[in-house]
Amino acid sequence: MKNESSYSLAKFGKDFVAGLIVFLVALPLCLGIAIGSGADPMSGLIAGVVGALVTGVISGSHTSVSGPAAGLTAIVAGQIAQLGSFETFLLAVLLAGVLQMVLGVMKAGVLSAFFPSSVIKGLLAAIGVILILGQLPLLLGLQKDLRGQSSPVVTMDASATVSRPSEGSGDQPGTGEPSDFSHAGDGHQKEGDGAIGRDVPGRGTEGHGAAGQGHEIGQQIFKFIREMKAVFQYDDGVQWASLLIGLISLAFLIVWDQIKVLKNSLVPSPLIVVILGSILGVGFQSMSWGLGWSLAENHFVFVPTAQTWSDILGFARGSDFSQWANSSVYVAAVTLAIVASLETLLNLEAVDKLDKKQRVSPPNRELIAQGCGNLCCGLIGGLPVTSVVIRGSVNVNAGSETKLSAIIHGILLVACVVAIPWLLNMIPLSCLAAILLMTGYKLASPTLFQAMAKEGRYQLLPFVLTLGSIVLTDLLIGVVIGLVLSLLFILNSNVRRPVRMIREKHVDGELLHVELANQVSFLNKASLLAAMREAKQGSRLLLDARRSDYIDPDVLGMIREFQTKTAPALGIRLELIGFRDRYRFRSKEDSIDYSIIEARDRLTPDQVQAVLREGNKRFVEGHPIDHDLRPNRLSGSRHRPIAAFYTGIDSNTPVEMLFDLGIGDAFGLRIPGAVFSRHALGGLEYTTNIGEIKLIVVLSRYDSQLVEIVTRRVGEPDYQPLVAGCENLESVLTEIAESVDRDAAARYASLSEQEQRTMVNRFAESHLRRTIRLILEHSHVIRQRVDGGSLKIVPVMLDTASGQADFLD
Repeated sequence: MKNESSYSLAKFGKDFVAGLIVFLVALPLCLGIAIGSGADPMSGLIAGVVGALVTGVISGSHTSVSGPAAGLTAIVAGQIAQLGSFETFLLAVLLAGVLQMVLGVMKAGVLSAFFPSSVIKGLLAAIGVILILGQLPLLLGLQKDLRGQSSPVVTMDASATVSRPSEGSGDQPGTGEPSDFSHAGDGHQKEGDGAIGRDVPGRGTEGHGAAGQGHEIGQQIFKFIREMKAVFQYDDGVQWASLLIGLISLAFLIVWDQIKVLKNSLVPSPLIVVILGSILGVGFQSMSWGLGWSLAENHFVFVPTAQTWSDILGFARGSDFSQWANSSVYVAAVTLAIVASLETLLNLEAVDKLDKKQRVSPPNRELIAQGCGNLCCGLIGGLPVTSVVIRGSVNVNAGSETKLSAIIHGILLVACVVAIPWLLNMIPLSCLAAILLMTGYKLASPTLFQAMAKEGRYQLLPFVLTLGSIVLTDLLIGVVIGLVLSLLFILNSNVRRPVRMIREKHVDGELLHVELANQVSFLNKASLLAAMREAKQGSRLLLDARRSDYIDPDVLGMIREFQTKTAPALGIRLELIGFRDRYRFRSKEDSIDYSIIEARDRLTPDQVQAVLREGNKRFVEGHPIDHDLRPNRLSGSRHRPIAAFYTGIDSNTPVEMLFDLGIGDAFGLRIPGAVFSRHALGGLEYTTNIGEIKLIVVLSRYDSQLVEIVTRRVGEPDYQPLVAGCENLESVLTEIAESVDRDAAARYASLSEQEQRTMVNRFAESHLRRTIRLILEHSHVIRQRVDGGSLKIVPVMLDTASGQADFLD
């Protein structure tokens, strides 16, 4: 117990330091994300606290830290605008939490695996674009964002005892009652305005059906362009102070990321920016430098100051359960649940990879924890929470040992809100806008676009279409469009390539070998039928289903019809292999090795050489036959070799692979350097006299190391090769030296690298021919068969770089 206690104390010290650093990173992000979402800054702080003290406690992750996420900013802003009040939005957050808990119980932690990476990256990039469009005006000191709305600076209800007086009437459109939120500088919210200036479905565009969707998107594009012009009109003059603070903050963040020492330090750049911006903001506020240089209160963060515990409890804002029948609430809940769950699972995986101990966080438990957190946020007025990769990575780099660090950062957030809200109110909005602008840039960086372009159109098109659709329409619509396009690409790939075809030329004609895919659905019928019809009249067709786990009944019916009607009519001999018993097909297990087993006795030496050429061609092209490699193939009674290979001990010359042969298709004799040996010659005589092979291949490779060593040793008497210690290899080197021209070898050292390679390869070819000459001189059996035409012996040089086998004359 004593050792365990001291160990726990040591961990607590590391967790406390990590929690403090995460707190310093999270504080400005909680405020900035809330303001960027068009919500009360207090809602961001509440979400940070809930993410730490609720989600953090329930989560099974040791490193992940939860809180309000920049990736949800655009979604939250759009849903608040669409639902009409923050309390209604909180109901959607509550329901989203329930959905996440259900997903966790149903073990849907693999949810992210069902979304193509191109669609997820397009989603995150779109969020980044929307962040940039929303925060750039605040950075410049404007009172409108790039969607034509007033800047998303919101305050508490004007009737609250701890609120800052809001400007404007704050009337809610169409109700005549005070709004729960009022935008600073503009007391009215445009009805129907959502993200990127679009009309909210069900409000501004009621009566529009699917047929008008394309026309509506076109209208939104023109509306967006018109509003972009209006944004940059300063109604009250240029806010030079806010502009200067924003630009200095942005420049600081950019420079910080460019200096490796600073970027990798434990000091968070957002915290430094907040401190610097606050100092500048207070300075400008206290000085009268003229129009545009004095910062008004609506250019600062506003966190209400509590005087009593009842004031603190008054910060909580509950869900509006009277909107339970509002269908838009459920759409918003599903949207939040899906996006928050995806972001959580992706971030959880990313943070786990950073963990030095490589601990794995349980994804299903994490969904339950996130659901509980969002349920609490919906009840007390917080923004939706997710696992946040920025905070998680900072937590890991700060030396966190357990999830206690996440809990500590939440406790510090509570202490900050209770003790020093006045300090938070000194932070300029343009300073936080710079932080979010950089976040948006990282989500939609040019590097991401370049990476997607390099991955090809099947990744680039869904990415671009998802991004554009989300920005111009709606998140769910954009994701669905991206998924549909990805699905179309998948279907197109399945339709075009459900099988692999290999054409084999044999003495009895052509064999078309068709390998079926793992899953053969009805979508593959047309292309499979087209593949079978490519079999020429009078040829043989082999359908190989050994790798197929499922074949659709429609496809099976088509194969039966081809077998009973089409194939007999065209004179095609159809053979099947690997079809399961339940399909009720008669499979011929040896068909896969038809060329060797059935046609072997009728093959001539030239035809065997043609078989090897075709096999090497398939190997080079990467389309070898799927040979039968089951253990029963090792039975000697099934061996019907057609060739013998006389080669060196080089590991780069596996003859069965190089010439696409199966088990038992060839004899193999290996001797260093492929030199002539009477012991090896005895083996060759066995293969020709007893094995009745048709072809002997004497094989070597270009750039042979042994030939190079011999060439240098012949030309340079003082040369000490690497194999000097291999005393029993001397006879092999002496044998190879018989094929080396001594006068030419003497010039070896003075040649260029390419000329040296050419010389070595020429000597290697001469060595192969000499070996063949010695075989024929010393074996009466082999010479007699060669003279009779029943056996052929050929030299072959292998290019190990390409796998190409060159059959020499």
